[in-house]
Parts: sequence; structure tokens; C-alpha cells
Amino acid sequence: MLRWHRPLLLFTAAMAALSLVFLVLVFVDGRTLDGLPIWIKPLKFTISFTLYAFTWAWLLSLRHRAGRVSWWAGTTLVVAGLGEVALIAFQAARGRHSHFNEATPLDRSIWIAMGVTIGLLMLANLVAAAFLISGRQTDRVSTWTVRLGLVVSTLGLASGGLMVTGVPGQTWAEDFAGAHSVGVADGGPGLPVVGWSTIGGDLRVPHFVGMHALQLLPLFALLLAALSARFAVLRREEVRLRLVVVAGLAYGGLFLLILWQALRGQPLIRPDAATLAVLGVLVVTALGAAALALRPKREAAP
Repeated sequence: MLRWHRPLLLFTAAMAALSLVFLVLVFVDGRTLDGLPIWIKPLKFTISFTLYAFTWAWLLSLRHRAGRVSWWAGTTLVVAGLGEVALIAFQAARGRHSHFNEATPLDRSIWIAMGVTIGLLMLANLVAAAFLISGRQTDRVSTWTVRLGLVVSTLGLASGGLMVTGVPGQTWAEDFAGAHSVGVADGGPGLPVVGWSTIGGDLRVPHFVGMHALQLLPLFALLLAALSARFAVLRREEVRLRLVVVAGLAYGGLFLLILWQALRGQPLIRPDAATLAVLGVLVVTALGAAALALRPKREAAP
């Protein structure tokens, strides 16, 4: 087993410390942008990177091939993450938008630099994920937890690219090269803190939900292992494996549903009948599959 990735651990600590700094600035600096405190965006990114970096530091300690290549992939994640946070914080200090902003030559240069950091992060993520998905962990539950979490989270990360492709229904503001919202312009009414649109679709929602499969699915596997001390049925590896697969597929289905909802210009908190119907089918299917996974194995007839 490899050691934990030291640069990623240091990056985790740095992002956690910066989160506290930006939290203080949220209350100290009264400036706003699009109706939210100017330092909310840097705060959201440092919290997200804290979770992301710690998870990758753990993942790269797991059994996999090409440890040297994956070490460099992890280090690239650190460099790209530092660059992106630095640029976001710089723009926040100036009271300017960071993503998509091409209003001035400096804003455009910063957005181009952010495009480079985002591209490096996605490439490093794909390389490291490929090695981990192809490997086997100490047991089947861990193996499939890692595989499913990486697949869904990579899809969630990649979905952020839709913000700059000009999907149907998007309206890009003048001097902007992308948008979060679908069906409405960016900057309208949004949910507290996160700012997700309450009047139109918002591509940040599936981006967020998909990426955090990387934390939630391993936590689910750990919960099953903890509950196995109390519930005998969970002591069987095959039962926990089936439940992890059900959870991973259900989470992937939820990500796709939320992405579909956003692409139709529909706010997360105002689902229409079609969205609710698909959600209902997804929930019933997942619960039914989980019930089947928990059924005791029949003994073979003598």
C-alpha cells in the first residue's frame, strides 16, 4: 500500500485554512456581487477543494498500478487547484467576476488562465481515476465503491464543461464566454449561499452533485461496515457489495436526472411532473433493488 500523497495533504490543510480566512471576510467585507457577499465564491471553492484534495490523498494511498504517474497526477491537481483558487480570490478582491469574464484585457487573461488550470485539473483527474478504476482493492466492496465513486464524480466534473459550450437555452451576458444558468440570465434570484438559480436551470447543481459522489459513496460503504456489527445480514461481503452497487447506480441516476432538469431550464426546487415521475421511478427502483440485496440467500435443495 502506498503512503498518502503528501502534497495533497498539504493542499488540504491550506484550503481549510483559507476557508476560515474567507469566512471571516464574508462578514467583514460588505461588498456583494450578483446579490451575494463577494467572498462567498472563494469560500465555496476552498471548502470544495478541501474535501476534494483530502479524498484524492486517500485514494492515491490505495492499491493501484503506476504509482509514480499517479503521484504526478496528484501533484498536478495541487498546482491546478492552487492556481484556480488564487485567481478566484484575486478577482473577488477586485470585485469582479472570475469565471467567463472577458470584459477587460485583464479579465480575459485571468479567464484564459483559469481555463488552463481547469483543463489541467480535469486531465490529472482522468489519469489518476483510470489507474484506480483498473486496479483492485483489498476486497470487492472497496473496489466497487472506488470505481463507482470515480466514474460518477468524473462525469460530474466534466459536466462543468457544458457551461462554456452554449447549450440550448443559455444566454451569455455581454463580454462573457459562458454561463451557469439555462433559460434565464446569470445573476438572478438564487438559493442562499450557493446561489443556484430559483427561476431557471443551473448547471452548477449537477456539477456539484456529481463531483461529491467521490466522498458520499465511500462514506456509505463505511456506514455499512459499521452497521455490520449490529445487523448480521450486513456481515456478508456480497450483501454489502450489492448495496454499494445499488447506491452507486442510484446516485449516478440522480446525477443524470438533475443534469436533465438543469438542461431543460428548470430550477432544482421547482421540478415539473416529468422530473418528479422519473425521480419516483428512480427511488422505487433503488429501494426495490436494495430490498432484494438484503434478502437471505436460499439454501440449495438436498
